[in-house]
Amino acid sequence: MNQSRTWLVRSAIALLVIGGAYYAWQWFTRPSLPDGIASANGRIEATEIDIATKTAGRVKEILVNEGDFVTAQQVLVRMDTQMLDAQRREADAQLRRAVIGVTTARTQVIQRQAENRAAVAVVAQRQAELDAAKRRFDRSEELAKHGTAAIETLDNDRARYAGATAAVSAAEAQVAAAESAISAAESQVVNALAGIDAAQATVERIQADIDDSTLKSPRDGRVQYRVAQPGEVLGAGGKALNTVDLSDVYMTFFLPTEAAGRVAIGTEVHLVLDAAPQYVFPARATFVADVAQFTPKTVETADERQKLMFRVKAQIAPDLLKKYIRQVKTGLPGMAYVQLAPDVQWPPALQVRLPQ
Repeated sequence: MNQSRTWLVRSAIALLVIGGAYYAWQWFTRPSLPDGIASANGRIEATEIDIATKTAGRVKEILVNEGDFVTAQQVLVRMDTQMLDAQRREADAQLRRAVIGVTTARTQVIQRQAENRAAVAVVAQRQAELDAAKRRFDRSEELAKHGTAAIETLDNDRARYAGATAAVSAAEAQVAAAESAISAAESQVVNALAGIDAAQATVERIQADIDDSTLKSPRDGRVQYRVAQPGEVLGAGGKALNTVDLSDVYMTFFLPTEAAGRVAIGTEVHLVLDAAPQYVFPARATFVADVAQFTPKTVETADERQKLMFRVKAQIAPDLLKKYIRQVKTGLPGMAYVQLAPDVQWPPALQVRLPQ
């Protein structure tokens, strides 16, 4: 037992010595920086994109694994659409019913128009009969004044005239009723057409939900995590995968007030990663925070103001990322060297060196 403890203690001491020697070597072998170049520790990051559901549903299948590279519009996840498919069939049936309703309504309009034409013809017929009855009545009345026509004949012609007048009024009422029926039938057509639009919109909405049930990658990138598994039920907005956009890779680091104040957007930055110290990658400053990240409780002296640290982001060129996309890994620590003055020359150890 004592021998085992002694061996563990010696092993731990040896590891500490080796680790200390490694960090000391890194420290003393760092390139000396000329005035006008600042350095800071940082970490490689990339834009993360969650592949999530639009509506609640069950995960049917996941077509990629963690670490897989994916391209834009590649299908990554399929959700179960059995219920949506049934709703789509129901909506299609309602759309067909609405189309039939429009045909029926238009047929009713044609029928009412025919009835209106018949009613107009009846009015013309009744008007002709009225004209004939009036002429007959006028003759009988004139003859009766001279005593050449019987009073009975006059009364009969008067009755025929009154009946013809009433018949014309009844026929005109039929025309008005037929015109009202036409308006009602035309309203039914408008209503049926609106039913088609509503049914079509329902079909399109359900189809959109079906299309959204096939989750695609919005950009080229790499799968970082599988958040869900086939068979799991996700709510609306439930995450199935987490991906990283390897066309938007950058290092975030912090600079003190004096250095941060001299960094402009587009300033040249060289990155050296701990995992590959033999290479130097070019980048450009794309963001400088306008608010200090590390702020003392009170800032009253110049010395305290120098303690303020501002976040800076240096982005690697997309063309360079595309060339080495298989080697890009997020989370790697490293050093960022910032050219604070454009006329400052980079030391030989910080000249750009890329993998062949």
